[in-house]
Amino acid sequence: MTVTPAIEADVLRRQDPELADILLGERERQATTLQLIAAENFSSPAVLAALGSPLANKYAEGYPGARHHGGCEIVDVAERLAVERAKALFGADHANVQAHSGSSAVLAAYAALLRPGDTVLALGLPYGGHLTHGSPANFSGRWFDFVGYGVEAESGFVDHEQVRTLAHTRRPKAIVCGSIAYPRHLDYAFFREVADEVGAYLIADAAHPLGLVAGGAAPNPVPYADIVCGTTHKVLRGPRGGVILCRAELAERVDRAVFPFTQGGAQMHTIAAKAVAFGEAATPAFAAYAHQVVANARVLAARLAAEGLVVTTGGTDTHLITADPAPLGVEGRAARGRLAAAGLVLDCCALPHGDARGLRLGTAAITTQGMGEAEMIRIAGLFAGVLRGVTDPSRAREEVRELAGGFPPYPA
Repeated sequence: MTVTPAIEADVLRRQDPELADILLGERERQATTLQLIAAENFSSPAVLAALGSPLANKYAEGYPGARHHGGCEIVDVAERLAVERAKALFGADHANVQAHSGSSAVLAAYAALLRPGDTVLALGLPYGGHLTHGSPANFSGRWFDFVGYGVEAESGFVDHEQVRTLAHTRRPKAIVCGSIAYPRHLDYAFFREVADEVGAYLIADAAHPLGLVAGGAAPNPVPYADIVCGTTHKVLRGPRGGVILCRAELAERVDRAVFPFTQGGAQMHTIAAKAVAFGEAATPAFAAYAHQVVANARVLAARLAAEGLVVTTGGTDTHLITADPAPLGVEGRAARGRLAAAGLVLDCCALPHGDARGLRLGTAAITTQGMGEAEMIRIAGLFAGVLRGVTDPSRAREEVRELAGGFPPYPA
C-alpha cells in the first residue's frame, strides 16, 4: 500500500520517528484487518491531501466575507465551494460546513431552535438513539426535557403509533428522527406530519445515512426536516466533521448557533476536505458505491441470520446491521472481543427490549476497498466459526489478513 498524501512517512520519520512508527502501525492495522465499524470509512487520497494542506495554518473565525482575521481571501473561496457543493448535493437552501463533528452539528441545531428546559421527542437510547438525543451524561439530557419513543416489540421497527401519541401528549418543541443503530429507512414524511400536528420543529439526525442519501441509496430528509444534521466521515467518505442543512429562513439562526455560540475558529483544512468529499459524492461512481454498500449489507445480514445470529428488524435498508449473537452461545461484549482477535473490528450496541448487548457493524469501509457479495458470505462464515468456537481466532486472523490483502484501502 502506498503512503497517502497526508502521511509522508519518510519526512515524519526524520522529524519524529516515534510518531512515525505509530502512524505506520495504524496504517498496517487498517490494511490487515477488516474495518466493520459502521461509523468508519476510508477517505480518498484527495481528502487526505486537503487535510494535510497549508489551510491547516489559517485562523478564520466567522464566515466568508465576514471574518475576524485578515488574510482569509483564499479560504473564503474554499468554504463557499464546500457550501455550494453541499447545497447542490442534498438539495438544501442553506448549508453550514463548519461543525466540528456530528454532535457539534446537533448541538447547534438545538441552540438554533430551542431553549433550556424545552421538551424534545427522540428515539430512546436503548433503541438506538444517540447520546445527543437525551443521554443524562450529555448536554442534551442536562439542558432539555427529552422524551424517548421506541420500537415495536415484534418487528423492531419504529413504533409510529407511540411517536404520535407521545407527540400529542407531551407537545414537544422539537422532534428528532435519527439513530446510530437503527438499520431501516426512517419515514421522514410521517415525522413531518406529526411535527406539524403539534407545532414542533423537525430535526433529522442523518449522521449515518447521509452518504447513502448523497448516492441516491436512501431517502433524503432535506425536503421534510427544518434542520438536517450529518457527518462527513461515515458513508460519505470525507474528513471527520459535521454538516448542517436547513431551510433559508433558518440560515442565520443556524450560522449564529455554530459561530459564535458553540464554536470558535473554523477548521479550514477540514472544510476544504469536505468540499472534496462533496464533489466526489456527486459522481456516478459514488452513486454506484452507495448502492453497493447497501447490497453488501443486505447479503451480510442475510448470511449472519442464516448462521444463527438474530438480526434486528430481520435485515437492513442501509449500511448498518445490528445483531444478537446469543444463539451462538456468546453475549455481545465477549463476541466483540473474539472477533477482534480474529481481525474483525466492530462495535457493541444496545438491543431493543432487553439488557443484553448486541453487535453493530457496517459495510461502508469494506465496500470502499472493493469487496462485494462473495466477500460478505465469506465474512459471515468467519463470524460464525469464531463465535461458535469452531474456528480458532488466530487461524481466522490469518484468513482475514489474506482477505484484506486482496483489497488494500490505498492500492499501490
